[in-house]
Amino acid sequence: MIFAFFLRRLAPLFALASTLLWLAGCGSVDKASNSVAGVLEPYRMEIVQGNVVSREQVAAIPKGASRAQVASVLGTPLVTSVFHADRWVYAFSLNQQGKMPQLRHVTVYFNQDRMERIDADELPTESEFVNTLRTTVQLPAPKPLQASAEALSKFPAPAPKPAASALPPPRTNYPPLEP
Repeated sequence: MIFAFFLRRLAPLFALASTLLWLAGCGSVDKASNSVAGVLEPYRMEIVQGNVVSREQVAAIPKGASRAQVASVLGTPLVTSVFHADRWVYAFSLNQQGKMPQLRHVTVYFNQDRMERIDADELPTESEFVNTLRTTVQLPAPKPLQASAEALSKFPAPAPKPAASALPPPRTNYPPLEP
């Protein structure tokens, strides 16, 4: 009877305390999961999209070049518009894990099908671009594959091969394939 009295009085207090502990636990789990997620990241592969345009390519196009000449140097434009037929847009993006994404835009303006001007972001040289793609991985030095005489003495010597005369002669007549 005394137990029932305490149970009725303490049940709401116990429920409140367990709810508060549960809510406090949710906050600490959230912080812990964020700290783990900050350390462990999934692998993200390199994604290259668009046309790579270098400084050398832009310098190779003379003013007044035809559309065909521009396309032969820079490639097919990523964006051509019916509403803006006098310009071609070349866009490029490269996303690498652990590095800032590279975003570049090159816009070629035409007048009467002749190149008038080029507006471009800061473009890298071809060698600078190739160097951004290189990822060097340091591998450990390979272990020597030579076994010492001491290491080989731990293993038993191979069994001798049977003499050729101990083998039965090869069978030369075969049964017929059909009865």
